[in-house]
Amino acid sequence: MSSRSHRPTSAARPGPATTLAATLIVRDEARCIVRCLESVRPWVDRIIVLDTGSVDDTVLLARQCGAEVHHRDWPDDFSVARNHLLDLSDADWNLMIDADEWIVSGGEVLRDWCAGAPRLGAACVHSQFDLPQSPATGDAAPVTRGWITRLLPRGVRYQGRVHEQPVSPLPLERLDLHIGHDGYLDAQADRKRDRNGPLLMRELADNPEDPYTLYQLGKDAESRQNYAAASQWYGQAFARAPEKANWLHSLLVRHLHCLGQTGAVTEALDLAEQQMEAWQFSPDFFFVLGNLVLDRAMTDPANALGHWLPLAQSAWERCLDIGERPDLEGSVQGRGSHLAQHNLDVMRSQMAMQGG
Repeated sequence: MSSRSHRPTSAARPGPATTLAATLIVRDEARCIVRCLESVRPWVDRIIVLDTGSVDDTVLLARQCGAEVHHRDWPDDFSVARNHLLDLSDADWNLMIDADEWIVSGGEVLRDWCAGAPRLGAACVHSQFDLPQSPATGDAAPVTRGWITRLLPRGVRYQGRVHEQPVSPLPLERLDLHIGHDGYLDAQADRKRDRNGPLLMRELADNPEDPYTLYQLGKDAESRQNYAAASQWYGQAFARAPEKANWLHSLLVRHLHCLGQTGAVTEALDLAEQQMEAWQFSPDFFFVLGNLVLDRAMTDPANALGHWLPLAQSAWERCLDIGERPDLEGSVQGRGSHLAQHNLDVMRSQMAMQGG
């Protein structure tokens, strides 16, 4: 790999070289720290790690990968830790990444992107997660795609105890940087659930009407498969969410799914009907709608073959017509392709058997 691919020459970018640092908060991440740091090292000038109390080999492994390692006690507040980490960096730009993440593709775009005007950069984070076995997922681990702000110019700082957000008047742009994430898999997620839940409740106590906190509480409950609590949090968040919130798509689809999981199919279908016009081009919306209609068919067998099953089929066919939409926040890979096709194949087989 030539240095020119990620370090433009002075002819390409006049003036002093722009510096880029990767920054991480870590604790007991020996499982994955090397994977993360090796993925970012070719594209940055420095790697700055803030350790908050590791008792495994995290610190040793980080140093072996060339990282600068600093220490502080865990402040029970992610924005405090993030901002302390940013204070340790004197780089022009900071790539914010977690130890359970790694650059999948797009590292080569970072240098050219940082040569532009100050702005915030959102990367596409591909998160693996576990689900109970179902016809929709088969043996594959589902992957959600979220656009998360990860590239910050000097001076930007965070707010929020958990699921913290950078606060800045600068514009936000997406860049073609793709990051893998396996921290939501059950094997890794349990300790984070125990940590994040109390932080979210403290955040809610300070900001009881904040829709983003309510949304994150719903995600936390859903990760525990507590769908009743999740649908309550999501309902409150949806009633308060700004129309332009970039996470509104994820919120609605999750809310519909959790309502269905609790048996509130009528409420879910009513909400889906109200929102259908706004999400005509979301395969995730129609995929979940198909699942809801299938649930209704199970409770209304007299009208299943003549009404509900054809509606489910139509919803999944719409998913294929739309195709994949990785640009939509919280989209699940496959809902515009193989997952929808799988459901259609099963549906058509069942309808043929019943019709025959």
